[in-house]
Amino acid sequence: MSRVSHTGSAPAKFAVPPGRRDGERPLVSAIVVNWNGLVYLPECLDSLRAQSYPALEIVVVDNGSTDGSTVYLREQPAGRLRLVESPRNLGFAGGNNLGIRAAKGAYFALLNNDAEADSRWIEELVRAAEADPAVGMCASRICLWRRPDLLDGAGLLVSGDGIGRGRGRLEADDERYRRETDVLIPSACAALYRRAMLDQIGLFDEDFFAYCEDTDLGLRARIAGWRCRYVPEATVRHRYSGSSAPHSPFKAFHVERNRIWVVAKCFPLRLAAASLFYTMSRYALQLWAALSRRGAAGKLAAEQSPAKVIALVLRAWGAALLRLPAMWRRRRAIRAAAKIGPRELAALLRAHRVSLRELAFKD
Repeated sequence: MSRVSHTGSAPAKFAVPPGRRDGERPLVSAIVVNWNGLVYLPECLDSLRAQSYPALEIVVVDNGSTDGSTVYLREQPAGRLRLVESPRNLGFAGGNNLGIRAAKGAYFALLNNDAEADSRWIEELVRAAEADPAVGMCASRICLWRRPDLLDGAGLLVSGDGIGRGRGRLEADDERYRRETDVLIPSACAALYRRAMLDQIGLFDEDFFAYCEDTDLGLRARIAGWRCRYVPEATVRHRYSGSSAPHSPFKAFHVERNRIWVVAKCFPLRLAAASLFYTMSRYALQLWAALSRRGAAGKLAAEQSPAKVIALVLRAWGAALLRLPAMWRRRRAIRAAAKIGPRELAALLRAHRVSLRELAFKD
């Protein structure tokens, strides 16, 4: 096993040449970001070692873990696994960027450390991507760990104010989600990204740290003209929010802050303005859900006082507005390289929008 240590910020561009090829197969770099996830790592890594796809390297980024993860990873046998160590937690966005910059693949297959991939996961994703050079990213069929008959997601939908949610989440894993099709964007829990696409649009926005960073990246890719393919044969089982509490103040803060940045960077101006009304409606429905102890809002309210929830939302808005000028500058750069116009993007967002009731009343 090779090991690379990183003590500072990674360079802005890839430090390695484009993906090598094994015969006619493009090299794929499977990237796993780990932070105190020792309890999940063995099953996750075993599933990657068992992949049917031969041209594969495994890159594990350890985000300053303190639970013994680095000791376990350093003891892994020599082979396809490479360890990249960060002395501090860079979050999901920064950790994946570190792994991507250290990787050599023509494709990057991102997998959460609390997930386990079917043996043909990468094989099926690469098949779909290689079939069409306009496909820059592929979404997996992600099932719940304890209830594999239910979906965690089959691509992402996006709310009218920038929150990504799994398409079909908590619905039966039936024929509706067994057809390969284009979707809006993938969940980075288990997704394939083309190196050429990331060379063009850039990597995850590290200001996001965690949550909504895949929504931002996916929408930037769509604006640049890339498509996303949903591949139902590429199956993964996922422990939802296994690496962080699913209804924690940490998650609620980052989702609320980061979804504002998604709107500022990526939404057409008319939808960005309309998002304020959508947000007010969402808050009203989530208040109802909290009072009736339903959905994610109800579970957060069961653990936090109303005053703390209000303070959390206000703090998220304050943090979002503080960085809004920077996000607006990034928006201009995104629009300057756009291959689709605001009307086409608005139509995509409307076609793949999650409903207010689902956001408020479903977990």
